[in-house]
Amino acid sequence: MINLKEVLSTFTKEQQQEFLSFLHKKNKRKDAKNGQLVTLLLEDNASSAEISDKLYGKQNKVALHALRKRLFQSLIDFTANTSMKEENSIDILLIKNILSARHFLKKEQIKVGYQILDKTIIIANEYQLFAILNEVYHTKIQYAHLNPNLNLDQLISTFKENQNRLILEDQLNIAYAKIRTSLANYHKNKSNIDIKELISFILKEQNITISDTLSFKSLYQIIQITSISSAQKFDYYNIEEFVIETYQIIQNHTSKDKQLNYHLEVLYLIANVLFRNKKFNKSQEYLKLMLFYMNAEKKKYYSDFILKYDLLHALNLNYTNKQEQAIALLEPYIDKKNTDLVAQLDFSLSLIVFYYQHKSLEKAQKLVSKFYHTDKWYIEKAGIIWTIKKNLIEILLQIDLGNIDLVDSRLKSFKRNYFTNLSEINQERVITYLKLVEIYYKNPEIAITTEFKEKVATSFSWINNEKEDIFMMSFFAWLKAKMTKQDIYLVTLNLINS
Repeated sequence: MINLKEVLSTFTKEQQQEFLSFLHKKNKRKDAKNGQLVTLLLEDNASSAEISDKLYGKQNKVALHALRKRLFQSLIDFTANTSMKEENSIDILLIKNILSARHFLKKEQIKVGYQILDKTIIIANEYQLFAILNEVYHTKIQYAHLNPNLNLDQLISTFKENQNRLILEDQLNIAYAKIRTSLANYHKNKSNIDIKELISFILKEQNITISDTLSFKSLYQIIQITSISSAQKFDYYNIEEFVIETYQIIQNHTSKDKQLNYHLEVLYLIANVLFRNKKFNKSQEYLKLMLFYMNAEKKKYYSDFILKYDLLHALNLNYTNKQEQAIALLEPYIDKKNTDLVAQLDFSLSLIVFYYQHKSLEKAQKLVSKFYHTDKWYIEKAGIIWTIKKNLIEILLQIDLGNIDLVDSRLKSFKRNYFTNLSEINQERVITYLKLVEIYYKNPEIAITTEFKEKVATSFSWINNEKEDIFMMSFFAWLKAKMTKQDIYLVTLNLINS
């Protein structure tokens, strides 16, 4: 059975009210109970039996089941109508044009039919809608025998060129699906995989080369794939040049202003890569550009991107010695209802780090206590990298809070659950780091000794600060602060700016 409560919880407050209004207008009977069911699902954690009692005054499984089915169909109608209004208005308009043109052509109103198709071609080309163009050219060719003024050979040539562009976009979509599926299987089965080799192989397999012939969506997918591969290995330095060069192609793309959603996704990904590489000023420049486009077209995509924007903006603030501003930006999100779940988790984890660095350990612990789900649940919702970071942060926090029993259990659990996985993704230095943390935890006085400092220095395969990921450096800053007896936040800032 479809979890209607879960589906409804993905709506904003405004969307929930719009849906209730939609139901009210749709209802032909005054005693319709679909609105009541929505309200109960949103407000209560009631069982099906309790909902039945509230709706019918008795147990009526058959009626409740039928009501749920009707409500689900209404959800489909509502979301489809909303999508048509908000996102696919151009597509719907052009499809209507094609249907209208075919009607006139069947009635042998050739001039009118072809005028509509020509108008459709102009708009579809602007928006790089190759599938729609394919239907237009197909229709033109189908009725070519009725149009003596038509250059059929030229039309067929244009049709084939568009087919090649459509095939190219489909090939990239296949490549994108294969890579994401391989990554998902990798997380699920913990299988070995070289992500860069995988991407290179699949792009080659699909005969894909990066050029301005690709659509904005396709270029976005390539950048996203590259960004995903970097996230697995905490290696953002080696993709920075690639993503910025790819964006230069997009900047000159004819459809950049017509595919605003993908443009915003690309700007966010680049800003994130620059942040991870500690290039905060450049990251903020791309965030400003992102905010500019978020406000474009009457803020059409503002609500879709504000969560990503605020989180990355807060992270940049935190690591440029503006921590209080960063905390003030994220705190309102913690108890905010109807916030995207993954975004909520990211806000919470980032704020825990900010509190920790700010020496507000009690506040950090209060947020940590809200992570009451199993690691398996967090891996499914936020990914294994997020879950590993959560566990590491909690271990460090419990050490500083002096919760000995919790530290022991968390250390054992982390070793059991993640050491093998970290080895598989070539992140043995996280294992090494945790072993050093354990040494310090069992004997804190050892941290300031020459022996321990030498052990730390020889335990890692160091890469220079320019290439090292900012979050990896933040974890090391905790250990260095113990070794130097300095403030963890100041050590962090000194490390990333050295």
